[in-house]
Amino acid sequence: MDNQLLNSLYKTYKAPALSGRYINLNMIKPLLDNLPKSYNVEVIGQSVLGEDILSLTIGTGPIKVLMWSQMHGNESTTTKAVFDMINTFSGVEIQSILKACTLKILPMLNPDGSSAYTRLNANNIDLNRDAQDLSQPESKVLSACFNNFNPDYCLNLHGQRTLFSVGDTNKPATLSFLSPSQDELRSVTSTRLKAMNVISAINTGLQADLANQIGRYDDGFNINCVGDMFQSLNAPTILFEAGHYKDDYNREVARGFVYKALLLALNYIANDNDLGYKMEDYFKIPENGKRFYDIIIRNAKYNDQVQDIGINYLEQLMDNKVKFRPKVVAISDLSQFYGHKEIDANNNVVLNNDNTLISMDYENDFVIVNNVKLSLNL
Repeated sequence: MDNQLLNSLYKTYKAPALSGRYINLNMIKPLLDNLPKSYNVEVIGQSVLGEDILSLTIGTGPIKVLMWSQMHGNESTTTKAVFDMINTFSGVEIQSILKACTLKILPMLNPDGSSAYTRLNANNIDLNRDAQDLSQPESKVLSACFNNFNPDYCLNLHGQRTLFSVGDTNKPATLSFLSPSQDELRSVTSTRLKAMNVISAINTGLQADLANQIGRYDDGFNINCVGDMFQSLNAPTILFEAGHYKDDYNREVARGFVYKALLLALNYIANDNDLGYKMEDYFKIPENGKRFYDIIIRNAKYNDQVQDIGINYLEQLMDNKVKFRPKVVAISDLSQFYGHKEIDANNNVVLNNDNTLISMDYENDFVIVNNVKLSLNL
């Protein structure tokens, strides 16, 4: 599956009804209602607030693949890509995947968190730390689905913050992947290796289009995390993390790369490819660093010193849209960090909107440098 085909498929089948960062249940229900009758859509449970948790089953093949998105309600990029992928199955180009695989897709595991645009569910619980206790209805739904479906592979679909870099470089981690550990020793078991090989196939397929912007997520073992739990039950599990691409705060470019990664993963799984991948291919993918701020103001005069000012955007849901509010989170030497946007203060004082010296936790749309207002907005 080459890059030219992937780009053509994405252009053809991208779901136009979904865009931006805010995706809730009311947006995806009409899309599921309009799918062909051969696509089995069913309600498999309810959230804390009684919202439906929906499942879509498609394909007739013997290899069973379970995937779920928006376990964290504010991580919507993969949900958009999932519907782009679902649309693609209406065409003839990749029907071989559906002949080899049966896909069970939970496009929105946490509808309450998705509606409120929060990471947590309505009980303020992180569902990705509830794999052992199963204290939440959403966790119980996913666990029951796993047990009943008995998948051969799991795709755990998430989004990550803008701070992540590929290693310690100035390249943002637009996509990151993980084959979770099965034990405290992080042993490379046969199950982990299967997941590693899928990730290696994704990485190989995307490097031409996303060179040096793919990272590897930390593999510290935590049995409370769903991916670690399912991996420990010998279901090869691949964590997807959709991250930042230059100027892509609505994650529309990242969405396209997630889409391609999904098809590359399924194509590899469906064709049972033996491409000779080894664990070394997986570990060659650089581990994520944390080297980015959204904005860095360089060379600011601050209390008779020259300092850098780190600013990150806070995401806030307003009028059904996500607004990005700049907030000062660091004033120090940030020479080891990068800004997605950088401003040079040229040894001038940086002032708040009331002409006082810039301070930690300052939130406003602009700063003042040498009597000039400099916008901090996107």
